Amino acid sequence: MKTVRICGRWGVALAAFVLVCFAVVGVFERDADVGDTLKAGAADFNADTGDYRVTGGGANIWAKVDAFHFAWRQISGDVVVTADVKFVGTGAVEHRKAVLMIRQNLDRDAPYADVALHGDGLTSLQFRPTAGAETLEQRSTLNMPSRIRIARRGNQFTLYAGKEGEELAPTGPATVVLQDPVLVGIGVCSHDANTLETAVFSNVRIETISSSGKLP
Repeated sequence: MKTVRICGRWGVALAAFVLVCFAVVGVFERDADVGDTLKAGAADFNADTGDYRVTGGGANIWAKVDAFHFAWRQISGDVVVTADVKFVGTGAVEHRKAVLMIRQNLDRDAPYADVALHGDGLTSLQFRPTAGAETLEQRSTLNMPSRIRIARRGNQFTLYAGKEGEELAPTGPATVVLQDPVLVGIGVCSHDANTLETAVFSNVRIETISSSGKLP
């Protein structure tokens, strides 16, 4: 697994400098734990396979606050995120979550929309309309898809899901008002603050939507 570490200098006082380092994970600018997580998560990118391996803890991505591990990049405008997702191992909790997320910021109660694949196969469009509001969801009729997608068109967010070789079926849209730039990325929540869970995201694509509204 290959992670690139970038360092930059920020000037302070007169001639003094502080060296600031951060890890770039594939196409994502940063990764970090969001919310209250008892166990530290991690994200790695394998440049040989193109796979992202994300490990996260946290009690849930739900209700009024979230706790999970997130790898993201800043993007403005309409965007589509697609990935093939598989969990590693049987898992301790059936509702562990692997998500494709578009989020306002890293506050634990931030507004967001995501496509959440649960450990038991449940797939849903989760969204928090405003900061600190309760999370809502729209469930896909498809269980245990291999490929998931979230699309942002203005303030509208749509889930797409499908099994290998199938056309992706939509669920939604849901309305969430987010101000550009937003954080776009992948994440994992264990659904049990005392454990860590891991998912592998393959064939990850982040693409803009054309002016006609047509998906890539």
